[in-house]
Amino acid sequence: MSCIQQTKVLVGLSGGVDSAVATAALLEKGYRVGGLYIRNGFPVRGEEDADAVASRLDIPLYKLDVSGEFRREVADYFVLEYLAGRTPNPCCVCNKRIKFHHLLREADERGFDFIATGHYTRVVYDENAQKYKLYSGTDAVKDQSYFLFMLGQRELVRIIFPNGDKTKKVIRSKALELGLGDRPFRDSQEICFIPDNNYKRFIRQMRPDLRAAPGDFVDRHRSVLGRHRGIYSYTIGQRRGLNIPSTAPYYVLEIDSERNEVVLGREDEQESGGLIAEAVSWVSGEKMPDGGIEATTKIRYRHSGAESSIQPLPPASGAALPVGTAGADDRGVLVRFSRPQKAVTPGQAAVFYQGDRVLGGGWIVRGL
Repeated sequence: MSCIQQTKVLVGLSGGVDSAVATAALLEKGYRVGGLYIRNGFPVRGEEDADAVASRLDIPLYKLDVSGEFRREVADYFVLEYLAGRTPNPCCVCNKRIKFHHLLREADERGFDFIATGHYTRVVYDENAQKYKLYSGTDAVKDQSYFLFMLGQRELVRIIFPNGDKTKKVIRSKALELGLGDRPFRDSQEICFIPDNNYKRFIRQMRPDLRAAPGDFVDRHRSVLGRHRGIYSYTIGQRRGLNIPSTAPYYVLEIDSERNEVVLGREDEQESGGLIAEAVSWVSGEKMPDGGIEATTKIRYRHSGAESSIQPLPPASGAALPVGTAGADDRGVLVRFSRPQKAVTPGQAAVFYQGDRVLGGGWIVRGL
């Protein structure tokens, strides 16, 4: 019996096509595979699909209810960030605090050697550095490495990403080949617990005591331009839905929760020369050199990246942002872009790359 045939892998089965095909790929290689479906307490339709995948592929499917933890760590964080005038990134937090945390714990309890998911990203072991390195997926359109910047050596030593070297086209073709195409298997959603993508309604449902607190739209000089419906209804860079009569469009430049004001400006006022990020984590588990580094910084998932100079700052004062535990650095960073970037958004992740390798990232406190 080969080593692979003796190796057990626990796959995070979401019910989506990506995790289904990842599971099939592991079975084809000879791994002994089990699935784990994580219930988060919100009405998503993945469980029925996960059952169907497990049945079709003839693997055991374990189920874990983390409803209370998910609400505290992800849903409450999501709501509180919006109410504080920041734009959250729940997928990054969920991956670190929920998905990979519980996959590893369940793998240990059930005797599995490795864990796997359907993410489009890659892990490579560097013999010289004796470190596991995280790389973007081969499919640039579907690459999900941005959402995994909080992972460190503890996780990567046990993770397999079967889809990392495949394109979405290949994944869909494989699903049909495996007979998985006769069900309406869904693609993974960026915010799985808000299936209709109406985050404003979600916030109101989570906080039934919340009363809209209208305030002023103002410009950079604090001149009043109009009235807003509550700061949680807006995000940096937003243009639509402002309802401010003007010959040229306004954009959201800043959200001031203390003043309950939304600062607006023209398109050319959106640019920032850099940013400050805190709660920084590094995939290697090592702190950044005192002299800083050069890297490409992505300031949102679909951002193409900006060449940047990154310098360490003194230890952070403790921003109210989620903090990674693996590879966490107690210093923030100052990021200077080689060219100004639009819509630097507090609360989003700034993720640092060298080529297609993920170095780490942190949470944006403010643009410069």
